Amino acid sequence: MSNTPDDSQTAATTSTAAETTMPAERTPSAGTTAPAATTSPRRRWLAIAIGAFVVAGAGYGAWWMTSLRWTQSTDDAYVSGNVVQITPQVAGTVVAIGADDTQFVKAGQPLVQLDQADAKIALEQADARLGKTVREVRGLFATTAQLRASVDQRNADVARAAEDLARRERLASSGAVSGEELQHARSALSAANAALTAAKQELEANRARIDRTTLRNHPDVLAAAAQLHDAYLELARTELPAPVSGYVAKRAVQLGQRVSPGAPLMAIVPLDQVWVDANFKEPQLADMRVGQPVTLKSDLYGRRIVYHGTVAGFGAGTGSAFALLPAQNATGNWIKIVQRVPVRIAIDPRELADHPLQVGLSMQVAVDTHQRDGVRLPQVTTAAPSYSTDVYRAAGENAERRIASVIAANTGVADEARPSRTASAADPRTTSRTPVAGATVGGFAVARAARAVAQPL
Repeated sequence: MSNTPDDSQTAATTSTAAETTMPAERTPSAGTTAPAATTSPRRRWLAIAIGAFVVAGAGYGAWWMTSLRWTQSTDDAYVSGNVVQITPQVAGTVVAIGADDTQFVKAGQPLVQLDQADAKIALEQADARLGKTVREVRGLFATTAQLRASVDQRNADVARAAEDLARRERLASSGAVSGEELQHARSALSAANAALTAAKQELEANRARIDRTTLRNHPDVLAAAAQLHDAYLELARTELPAPVSGYVAKRAVQLGQRVSPGAPLMAIVPLDQVWVDANFKEPQLADMRVGQPVTLKSDLYGRRIVYHGTVAGFGAGTGSAFALLPAQNATGNWIKIVQRVPVRIAIDPRELADHPLQVGLSMQVAVDTHQRDGVRLPQVTTAAPSYSTDVYRAAGENAERRIASVIAANTGVADEARPSRTASAADPRTTSRTPVAGATVGGFAVARAARAVAQPL
């Protein structure tokens, strides 16, 4: 059979298609090479990630072994401090206010002044009462001397009457003296003895009022001096000084206000005496001890300022135990809650002076518990007072000087010193008016009266 043109064309087309497809069959497809190309980078990144996690874990483990396991931290910590309340000791009307909120005051600076009119009158009355008492006691000592002279006179009368009676009795045997005259002599002796007895009793009665005393430690003088001291303190307490240096807060007093003893007028906050109360959870307290070092950071200054301090002590109970409404754990709806105990942290005073903190600020606390010696709750006691002030001492000293001045003005002896209320110059039973140097009246130590008079009151 002969080939037609159509058949020849068809065969040529088929042959050309076969030749065209043959190289395509020998060429590998793109789908067979993609997994091999992407497997190597994926494994490399996976190995890098695993290595990073291993290094991070090892670093964290080393950090935990060397530092973290010895550290107990919390951000439930706040700055605390003393809030010194200013309260009056006497009732009165406010006539002046010396400081306001946010102002800094120094110890002894007047804060509130009360009206002094009534107190001044009472003080003047106490002055007059003490002066009158001193003069009365002086009269007792003078009366004692007078009565002693009277006793001496009565003794002389008795001796003279006895001699007269003895002479008349000798003459009576010879009849030179009548019986009536002899009887008169006997009556005169009896009368002299009775007068002597009365004088002695009067002397003893007066001596009982001054026995074993001197002018300045006589009970009447002591009582009047105590009343003067009390009156002076009443006057001094009309001025309320600042007991400590610090910032004024919570001022509630107003001019013209009638205040009573104990009423809060304002508060003084000494920011140089603040501390931090950090509330740690129960499991964090097992290894804490007093004296362990502490690092602190304040939200006020940020992480750039780091304070250093020590553990000062632990609270006696959890916060909920001393809450206004304590938890009722005996009820049926009980849920266990981890309790927190306040731990007091003392801050370095120098760092506190450089970067002061205010009461109530938030703190971040970290305690280093490497040092775990000693008991967890030591029984630490201090003999000296933790806080003290001497701004009220001046009032008592001024009162003592005023007492000395009043006594000196009413004794007439300007250079006498006040004797002791427990000892005299020599015999404690003496009634001498000689004073004893360096003595006291009612426990009020004074200097020499002349110097006390010259000092301002």
